[in-house]
Amino acid sequence: MERRGFIKKVGLGSTLMGMTGAMAMPAFGMEQKKAPVFKMDFAPHFGMFRNSAPGGLEDELRFMADQGFRSLEDNGMLGRSVEDQTLIAKTMEELGMRMGVFVIDGGDNWKVSLTTGKQEFMDTFLATCKKSVEVAKRVNATWMTVVPGYFERNLPMGVQTANIIEAYKRASEIFEPHGLVMVMEPLSDNPDLFLRHADQSYMICKAVDSPACKILYDAYHMQRNEGNLIATMQKTWDEIAYIQIGDNPGRKEPGTGEIHYGNVFKFIHEKGFQGICGMEHGNAQPGKEGEEALIQAYRAVDVP
Repeated sequence: MERRGFIKKVGLGSTLMGMTGAMAMPAFGMEQKKAPVFKMDFAPHFGMFRNSAPGGLEDELRFMADQGFRSLEDNGMLGRSVEDQTLIAKTMEELGMRMGVFVIDGGDNWKVSLTTGKQEFMDTFLATCKKSVEVAKRVNATWMTVVPGYFERNLPMGVQTANIIEAYKRASEIFEPHGLVMVMEPLSDNPDLFLRHADQSYMICKAVDSPACKILYDAYHMQRNEGNLIATMQKTWDEIAYIQIGDNPGRKEPGTGEIHYGNVFKFIHEKGFQGICGMEHGNAQPGKEGEEALIQAYRAVDVP
């Protein structure tokens, strides 16, 4: 019996306890079988195990912990109610889980925001950063994802880059006193996105020069944009603070595409990485069977 199952059964009341007597707890101790903890700190997200744990946020967190996962990431945390944020934090603390990234969502105008240098976009971004500090404290988060948006076609690349550096310097002044870290993510969704490469992100980090500004290295996006994952990570390693996972093509669990995640995780582990590897992808197969297959896929590529 899993821990989450036991908690549900407690609700049956004292009658059950009276019937079973002193034999109940030893029997439970014999039945309980938890999966081994993953050596790499893989972080699922809500919805990934909705069929295996249909009881809501707390149920899904307990299922994750029972399967050996030690962290969670939740891109939409900033938009959740204070009640849900508090529930998630309380449950994770009880389970000994860490909080991964959530997204600093700049609103509808993010597509043409920080590259432009316009004050209205800067003001919105910095206000959202201040809001994110309070949410990060509430849910015990350290890392938050930022993206600078689309190209501003009327400005040279150097000017756009300078605008982003200035915005991230200002944001770092907000996060640094709290020990928080924004991690910028190069993306591959379409060619209009400004930030697409690891070396480009590395340059911006060096220019901002703050422990509050680092790289989110998403192996799925980087495989699509430039490949050569291990060599690229090696060159930019001192600025990488967070890693995300997804095989290509398809953006599903490891083993469903072309990336040799066994070698990638071996490299990351040998570098002494103590951070989180976020599972930012979908499930290759539907239902409970697909969720079990996903867990087994991670067992196959976890480090020995």
